[in-house]
Amino acid sequence: MTRSPARRAGAPRGGPRRDDDPAITLSEEAGVRYLHFGSPWVQGAMRIARPYAIEIDYVRDMMAWLLFLAPPERILQLGLGAAALTKYCWHRHRGSRITAVERSEAVIASARRDFALPADDARLKVVHADAGEFVARPSQRSRYGVIQVDLYDRLARGPVIDSLAFYRRCRSALAPSGVLVVNLFGEHDSYQRSIERIGQVFEGRLLALPPVPAGNVVLLAFQGPPLRVAWAALRRRAGELERAGLPARRWLDALRGQQGRFAEFAI
Repeated sequence: MTRSPARRAGAPRGGPRRDDDPAITLSEEAGVRYLHFGSPWVQGAMRIARPYAIEIDYVRDMMAWLLFLAPPERILQLGLGAAALTKYCWHRHRGSRITAVERSEAVIASARRDFALPADDARLKVVHADAGEFVARPSQRSRYGVIQVDLYDRLARGPVIDSLAFYRRCRSALAPSGVLVVNLFGEHDSYQRSIERIGQVFEGRLLALPPVPAGNVVLLAFQGPPLRVAWAALRRRAGELERAGLPARRWLDALRGQQGRFAEFAI
């Protein structure tokens, strides 16, 4: 979700909704379709001519783990929205199996109907469940190479789930050398609290990207052996990711600003 109230929402979509489902509304402008939850706040977007591309800047930042890791066998998405991350990973990473967890049936239906989310197949599974409950299941332990978390409320007032217990469960669901990626709002009261809780769970092994204009900050948390990567290798990888439509040189510039005095990047 982005806090930018970029445009007014259109007419509601779908039939009767459950009490815990948001009111799905859509708008379109300049070839881009936007998802709203009954307010002007943008919850997701898709360029209609390029349904598998990522349109929103902070959502592109949530793919920054690709600087350090090859696409893993399993990727978990908590919070579906307009399914931009789920679709990108499914389309680009043919060797990965993607599981997306979303508590709202209305959001899932809109992603299928309005945002070109494919039907489930051997590599894609959309689960109707609460994200916190899902990662607490014993069956999910040590399962995912990457977990991407984008769980904010309908009006961008704060994260829906932000407890120490939740981040511990996310870590338990990661593979031994995995990365947790979290969308945070740098200008929100919850920001520092979230940083502290995630840092406590991951023993301070955190990397925060620079905020995008809307204020979103993407945080990466690492587990496993210490990670050391030569700058030359990161430059090569950044060039590959730029050609795939991701702002990897921006990520690399941020890393150099933090650790450029060292011979390699380490976390």
